[in-house]
Amino acid sequence: MTLSAARAWLLDETPATRRQAVWSRRYRMWLGLRANPMALTGLLIIMAVMTLSLAAPWLTPYNAGFQDLANRLARPSADHWLGTDELGRDIYTRILFGGRTTLGMVCAVVALIAPLGLFIGCIAGYVGGWLDKVLMRVTDIFLAFPRLILALAFVAALKPGIESAVLAIALTAWPPYARLARAETMQFRHSDFIAACRLTGATPLRIILHHVMPLCIPSLIVRITLDMSAIIITAASLGFLGMGAQPPSPEWGTMIATARRFLFSEWWVPLMPCVAIFITSLAFNFLGDGLRDVLDPKER
Repeated sequence: MTLSAARAWLLDETPATRRQAVWSRRYRMWLGLRANPMALTGLLIIMAVMTLSLAAPWLTPYNAGFQDLANRLARPSADHWLGTDELGRDIYTRILFGGRTTLGMVCAVVALIAPLGLFIGCIAGYVGGWLDKVLMRVTDIFLAFPRLILALAFVAALKPGIESAVLAIALTAWPPYARLARAETMQFRHSDFIAACRLTGATPLRIILHHVMPLCIPSLIVRITLDMSAIIITAASLGFLGMGAQPPSPEWGTMIATARRFLFSEWWVPLMPCVAIFITSLAFNFLGDGLRDVLDPKER
């Protein structure tokens, strides 16, 4: 199939098969995302950051923990593109490896909160009654506390570390997704296709898993993408406060914490991880805005 024929097949207004309809929808979403320069820029930056982080061992001659005390606090140069820190460690190398830690924590948090929030919200919205009230009151309790303060309390109850930080952020970040899934579910729980599923003998759990939850996923994707920046900042904040990744682990928040005393002298030491957090968070915001325009029919 030639490129023009494939494009015509994807843009056909009357798809002949379900497969063609699915790929046509995906291609139209990509065209909508590509038409938004800010969203496309955000996507490219995110892909670049992830690629650089994954390829870190091949992109730098240094090890993240290698110390050169004779070359400590060196300015950016040809040998050290972003300079060195107080122990002579290459900042560029530590930022690349730190991306693995920070983005890995973020991905782990999303993998935990997205299914949890989606499942709780769909059950509350579909079943209703006392179960809905109980689940939403629990959600309100978590929403009543600032996310960072509640995460600090959970980490303090466990022990400082990456695993504890991931679990703490996940326990504090799921309520908005449950609220969103519940609102989406309540819009179509009395729809004709849901009634038809009941008539065929489908159980409530099967209806929720196979019919309700897939309809909530597009809105959930938009919300997750917009919240990624907040999750990144929360993870970095826990590291900055000594409750996340522990030194000498190359994590962006931890790097800022150990270098904050050099802010007014060797400015490049704390500034570079701040720039990494800022650029990555901004890219996720750009991408989230673009996905909202593409996936949310109310925005079209």
